[in-house]
Amino acid sequence: MQQADEDLTRALNSGSRVTAHESRFGGRDLSDQVQSWSLERSYATDLPEAMRAFSGSSAAQLTVQAGGANGVSAPALYSPWAKRATGDVVRPGQSVVHSAGLDAGVLPAFRGRVRSRSAGSGTDTVTVTALDGSERLQGRAVLPRPNIGFRTNRPVATATWCVDELLRQAGLHSCPPPRGPEFTDIDSPLTVLYASLHGGFAATYGTPLSFPDDDAYSWVRGGAPHSMALLPKAAPVKAVWAPRSRITVPGTKLFVEAWVNTAMGGMNQDIKLLFDRAGAAQGYITFKVEAHSGRVSVFSGTEGGAGKGLVWVFNQLSDMLNAGRWHFGLWIDTGAGGASKARPTVQPVISHGGTPLVGTVATIDEPEAEQSLAELYKVELVTEMAVEALQVTADVNATPKGADFDQQGMWTRAVQLDDATLPLVSIPRVSGSQWEVVTQIAKAAMATAEFDEKGVFHWRNHLRFKTAPSKPDLTLTTQREIAALTVSEEIDACRNHVEVPYRDWSDVGKEDKAHLVAASQITIPKSATVTRHWAIAEEEYDILPPVTDDDQVSMTETAIRFATSTASGNKALKGAVEVEARRVAGVLTLRMSNRLKVPVYTCLPNGTPLSLYLTTSKPAKEPAERRATARDTVSQRHYGVQSYVAEASDWVQDKAAAESLATTLIASGRYPVPLIGDVEVLYDPRVQLGDVVRLRDGSGAELDTLCWVIGIKTSSGPGGAVQQTLTLRGTTYNGVPADTGLTPDPPVV
Repeated sequence: MQQADEDLTRALNSGSRVTAHESRFGGRDLSDQVQSWSLERSYATDLPEAMRAFSGSSAAQLTVQAGGANGVSAPALYSPWAKRATGDVVRPGQSVVHSAGLDAGVLPAFRGRVRSRSAGSGTDTVTVTALDGSERLQGRAVLPRPNIGFRTNRPVATATWCVDELLRQAGLHSCPPPRGPEFTDIDSPLTVLYASLHGGFAATYGTPLSFPDDDAYSWVRGGAPHSMALLPKAAPVKAVWAPRSRITVPGTKLFVEAWVNTAMGGMNQDIKLLFDRAGAAQGYITFKVEAHSGRVSVFSGTEGGAGKGLVWVFNQLSDMLNAGRWHFGLWIDTGAGGASKARPTVQPVISHGGTPLVGTVATIDEPEAEQSLAELYKVELVTEMAVEALQVTADVNATPKGADFDQQGMWTRAVQLDDATLPLVSIPRVSGSQWEVVTQIAKAAMATAEFDEKGVFHWRNHLRFKTAPSKPDLTLTTQREIAALTVSEEIDACRNHVEVPYRDWSDVGKEDKAHLVAASQITIPKSATVTRHWAIAEEEYDILPPVTDDDQVSMTETAIRFATSTASGNKALKGAVEVEARRVAGVLTLRMSNRLKVPVYTCLPNGTPLSLYLTTSKPAKEPAERRATARDTVSQRHYGVQSYVAEASDWVQDKAAAESLATTLIASGRYPVPLIGDVEVLYDPRVQLGDVVRLRDGSGAELDTLCWVIGIKTSSGPGGAVQQTLTLRGTTYNGVPADTGLTPDPPVV
């Protein structure tokens, strides 16, 4: 329920129903012009109507009828052909905020956007309909499809991670967003790795290469810096990603950051950047935090060889009174572009409670710390502490200062996540809008997805039905709040045999198919960017950005080679061209940005153009479909076998997850729950979807039970009277049949 102040609570408890409302369109108050309004919220559940469970999404719709003002009719002001000065107030896409309650106070009721408007000619009425935050999720749904999950038979993501990612694409965030989400030009910030760690190692930008077994970590919400975090269970865990763009060094300025909780898990964390040099050598820069001592250190060198570093000490970090949420960041200047070697200049910055602590800028000024020509190859995270929102951004010219470091004022938390469920070794293919896919996932996960009255998205999983609630948010009685009540019971509400199908990926295997995709030479002008596109089959998985070949080590797959000459005997270039690979639906986009002041070409040492190879992968076979089954034999003795088979879905890929869904469904449906029809009640603006209400009827049905609110219809007519109707679903059944003193007749004589 929504929280109300003392005045409004007192008025509601006293039975006062002098209603009031406020309606703003485009930020302009049109309350006095509103003739009537209606608001409807309900879960689009597909479970049997009377099961003690529900699922699906809710898209609230507000309908408002408004009149004119100052002697001008509503159609003249607000019709589709009205002047923009007035008509834009209710144009499609315009913001709508509606509050409702009593004269003692109003509560938020709706926040969304206009969907449609219609003006009746010859009348003084314009009808406007608006949809809540689901209207913001009408963009094309896109999810990454890394193959590491089914190749290792480890969950790379969860259904929760996928929902969070779809919301992030629509600008709805549960933690600080990527600093540079889109490529604009070669010198603008670009986030090359962004891993929310909200229930998965899959990344918004970048591709997971390795991660631990799922018994080595957990996804936690309690104590997470923002919404959800990766928490090692015992020893440190290590995860590795490839960036979405092979940024070059020297010449790039990087910013590395992550949010952590130093009070959960251990006290150490390392983030390592690995750079692919000519031959088999790799360079590295490591960002290490030791919270117990307050030490922040940065080392630079050659992997497996020499390296040098610097250390800063932040006493505030080691103070146990400050244990909790911290933001760690490191700015790195890899040196001037065009140089063959450079010694990195670095500056650490950490914050706790919004006040950044900035270390001095320093250069690791020893030969062992030098970074030679290379491209960013991998990003490694080794952590003992809870961590989320890991990101690496290129072309950040200076350490973000003040509020910019924590991205204060740059985003609003608009997403509330539940515990991660439905582990996925393979992220399913998606199509349609983001909202359509969120709805699809909600039904498969037996979860609910909705925007509340303030515009915040809530994702709740099936575990909410594990136990029946014991306390109500509100009590409704036929003596005062309930106008009419009908209760019924039917055997179709009973489900005592449940089957939940799932896809078993444990024995699928990977099939590679190398593609020679560049039969003609690609020229990249000096300091320019060139983009190429290729069709990719839906069943094929994501492709890493090609590694840039050199003349010592050449790859035969997912590789590219550049040279400044097309003549035979040309030499390969390293650290000159940034290569990004991005897959959207059936199109793979390859972007190549030349950092040099001369043109470069894709060609082999002999001058031929066949230097770009991409390797696609797909499962060697389809996953097997299996079923998890749950039954209740006691119920079957009383009601016979009543089956429910859940719809097969690519979102259920784990036996334990399927069994959890089946167990929840059998607990929810093994006995018929009395059906309660729509209940017209005394208007209460505090009631929300998912609330638990107690129904008491001492005059007719002798009913005293708890119910979930799964639908709310509220409307106000011209007279100002508000009608409210609740759709309810019982939370429990009325005990096991006893049949005391009865001897049922057999079905056959």
